[in-house]
Amino acid sequence: MLFNSVDFLLFFPAVVAVYFLLGKNSRRISFLLAASYFFYMNWEPAYAALILTSTVVTWSCGLLVERSAGNERRKKGFLIASLAINFGILFFFKYFDFFAESVFALLSALGLRMQVPGLRVLLPVGISFYTFQAVGYTVDVYRGTIRAERNFVVYALFVSFFPQLVAGPIERAKNLLPQFREEHSFRPAEAAEGLKLMLWGLFMKACVADVAAEFVDAVYDNVPNHGGASLLVATILFAFQVYCDFAGYSCIAAGAARTMGFRLMENFRQPYFSASIKEFWRRWHVSLSSWLTDYVYIPLGGNRVPFLRHLANLLVTFLASGLWHGANWTFVAWGALHGLYLVLETAARRFAGDAAFPRRPAVRILRIPLCFAMVCFAWIFFRADSLSTACAVVGKIFGDRGTLFETNASFWLCSLLGIAVLLLKDVKDRFGKGPLLLHSPCGAVRLAAAVGLTAWILLFGAFGSRAFIYFQF
Repeated sequence: MLFNSVDFLLFFPAVVAVYFLLGKNSRRISFLLAASYFFYMNWEPAYAALILTSTVVTWSCGLLVERSAGNERRKKGFLIASLAINFGILFFFKYFDFFAESVFALLSALGLRMQVPGLRVLLPVGISFYTFQAVGYTVDVYRGTIRAERNFVVYALFVSFFPQLVAGPIERAKNLLPQFREEHSFRPAEAAEGLKLMLWGLFMKACVADVAAEFVDAVYDNVPNHGGASLLVATILFAFQVYCDFAGYSCIAAGAARTMGFRLMENFRQPYFSASIKEFWRRWHVSLSSWLTDYVYIPLGGNRVPFLRHLANLLVTFLASGLWHGANWTFVAWGALHGLYLVLETAARRFAGDAAFPRRPAVRILRIPLCFAMVCFAWIFFRADSLSTACAVVGKIFGDRGTLFETNASFWLCSLLGIAVLLLKDVKDRFGKGPLLLHSPCGAVRLAAAVGLTAWILLFGAFGSRAFIYFQF
């Protein structure tokens, strides 16, 4: 069930209405759990068993870890069991075929002809998101930063809460679990804020991401027949497509949760106005970058180790980020590029200090387009279907300009206007002060802005069956 579908338009108001009518919190939690599983089973009913398995394993291991306090060996054993089962499921469904194909390619390169079997199973939607969320809970219990959740229904809802189930944000137990124990009454002002978030998220998806996708798909799906000019424009448009697709989902998720009184973490903070790659990753997919920091980078030693080891920790963390995104060497290359960017930035800061990154506002503003260009270059590998295709794109952009792919004027009008509105809002959020139109203190202005945005979505938005990009992760 897609957020930008008629099914969700019927499903969501019904869930909110029933949730508040039930009154007693225990009934509400049970109902939300049932609704969340119904929401997920609309894709593939059988794969609900995977979420249930992950839930049972991490809930049980959390309790066993807490009860094993004082016996470090036993405590660590339950943690390892939880990690092994969850990551084993993730590997089986997401990475086994990738691993098998890579082994086959390596053997072939060595002159060995050996058939490596593949599974060809359907990738369960959102498996990386709920796996990381459940694993993070177990690790937090092991570290003692949270208490193990005794109520299975509450914990099961934490893993499967429908607004953020299939594409995040990857919530932390210390933020979301306590909210399920709170009594939420219907508050019109809070519901209105939630609906505004959902409206803006739908604008990002339908009026920017899916409009840009028409050009991006036409060019990237037929690279040999397009020149460097078309590929350059398609890459820039893809930067906005992937941003608005994913941030749009996050806005709709946060808004849907807010209408029922729940607050999800902020996942995007105007990332394309970053002046460095380090800043970019503090603003892009915040829930994943903070998860990797807490559960990969810091356990590796973070920056509390010798300098070369610190650089290696950065690179390993971003290789993990790339592999998390998909079972393809293109994603590994994308992660490696961002890791290399950060290694170079970290080295420059160490040896050149402020001379490498002056803090003067004028210089900082000039660094923003440079950072955006570096991010766009990495997006080539993220979007291409293979490393050879990505290299062909890079070669054409820098060596074969060609002519720009022709499309109709209405596409450019809708696409550029949508991007312009997006950038104006991000500039306001990043650098400005005072409320935006949707948050104006004047009720008439708020209403006019909401009506105008809704009309724009209905008139110029691209609608269809295009799923959110991050569903595949």
